[in-house]
Amino acid sequence: MTETNRPATVPAEDEPDLLRDQFKQLLRYRRLLGAGLAVGLLGGVYLGVSTADTYVSVADVVLRAPTDDPFNPSLAPDKAINIGSERQVALSRSIAEQAAKTLGLGAGDVPAFRGGLQVTNPPQTMVLRFTYTAASPKEAAKRANGMAAAYLLKRQEALAVTRDTMVKGYEAQRDPVAKQLDEVARQINSMPAGTARDASLSSRTDLQNKVNTLNGNIAKLQALDMTPGRVTSAAAPPSAPDGPGLPMSLALGAAVGVALGLLAAWVRLVFDPAPRSEGDVARSLRAPVLGHLPRDRTGGGPLLAAGEADPRLAEEYRSVAFRLAYDSRFADRRRLLVVAPRGSSETAAAVAVNLAASFAETGKDVLLIEADLRTPVLAGQLPTDTGDRPRWSTLSGGSASGSANGDSEWPDGRRVVVDAAESGDFDLIPGDRVRNVARALTSRRTGQLIAEADTPNSTVVVLAPPVLSYADALALVDRVDGVLVVCDPRAVHRSDLSRIRELISGAGGTVLGAVLHAPLPSGKRRPRSEDAAGSAPGEGSDTVALRTVRTGQR
Repeated sequence: MTETNRPATVPAEDEPDLLRDQFKQLLRYRRLLGAGLAVGLLGGVYLGVSTADTYVSVADVVLRAPTDDPFNPSLAPDKAINIGSERQVALSRSIAEQAAKTLGLGAGDVPAFRGGLQVTNPPQTMVLRFTYTAASPKEAAKRANGMAAAYLLKRQEALAVTRDTMVKGYEAQRDPVAKQLDEVARQINSMPAGTARDASLSSRTDLQNKVNTLNGNIAKLQALDMTPGRVTSAAAPPSAPDGPGLPMSLALGAAVGVALGLLAAWVRLVFDPAPRSEGDVARSLRAPVLGHLPRDRTGGGPLLAAGEADPRLAEEYRSVAFRLAYDSRFADRRRLLVVAPRGSSETAAAVAVNLAASFAETGKDVLLIEADLRTPVLAGQLPTDTGDRPRWSTLSGGSASGSANGDSEWPDGRRVVVDAAESGDFDLIPGDRVRNVARALTSRRTGQLIAEADTPNSTVVVLAPPVLSYADALALVDRVDGVLVVCDPRAVHRSDLSRIRELISGAGGTVLGAVLHAPLPSGKRRPRSEDAAGSAPGEGSDTVALRTVRTGQR
């Protein structure tokens, strides 16, 4: 690959620059950030207001298992008590009904009464924490203590029932054995000495041992300490309402809202097919962004920026021309092709015209070729002079009848001089409608015209139709030294820019860079029906629309 066609390289960006670029991209979605902040603030207000009159009181209960020796070091309460099951019991309806009855509440108040209760278990403890939320501090403390007391009462009742049931079971086993023991004792008293008496004495001994064992089990159960637990920290009326308060709620809401807004902006950024920054444009085209037209000069102005009251636009064009002039791929022969991605090419036309003026200002002999043979408009929008100052003599002898007869041998030798005010002047080869655009752009005469850039101190700027709308620009790519892409980053996709680069590279060309601009405001555009109504006879609607807009760029 020759030096001329070598792809442009994009300077590598370090990680801090990429992070800053991504953060700036997120800040573009101000509406999403504002919506997230508003939602967060509303949530903060709701939280602050809803918790302003709620009070929370806590009572702690430590559980213990029934035992006959509480000082036995081998006793493991965590093995005898399932703390998870006890927590569910504490939250049950039966406990709530018992507490409601104690507090004087009706049966219909039980669901609401249970709604304010929360029971938790601190890790690695046998403690149940009863937390109750109410509208007043005294009521919160009263209900928390009531729930704790009701739970301990129910637990003690359940343990007592279990003990009584076991005692009755042992008694049911002991009574028949005791009766049998009494009967054997009477028989022994009436029996003579001998083998039968000895057998009865042995049977009495066995029965007596069984009775003693059962009596021991019953005595052990009756001696158990059945205390279910104790309240280690009674609930007290809280001195302040629960919740962070309105100022803290607003701060928390604002933080959460900003996080939500950033998340929404990130999601929007991920699924946005448009270039998100100049870096995205450069990476897609693999060429640098040479300029960004000022935002306050979009539409409504003259095509030439030189001589305007606001010099920023003209200075931006001069900056782009300066960067191009020092590009080694363009500086030798200076043949530049200016294209837009798709749609209207009016901004590309303005860039081509003003770059031609900027090159002329540096003392170059500049020729601007309007290779848009579908909607040629430059001759009607620029201040021209048809005086005899032939600097481009190769085609001066061409026939003037080619365009009139619909011949595809464009250009026909017609040349005008554009007065660019203090920038000087440059030559313009205006476009003409032809029947076969592809044949005209690939003709020998077109090649001879573009080759005039080989003349010392000469520059040729070619304006072509949008590259994704027509293949006209691709017919000229191998005849120029570089391509300049003019686009609105919000109106083109990254895939479009990559496709443009692939098409230009495949045609043997090189993308020198990009010029970005903002879209034309809707108020600056006139309806096409008005343009057609005010046009001269014989003019096409596309031509009149472009002529009416009078492209001026930001």
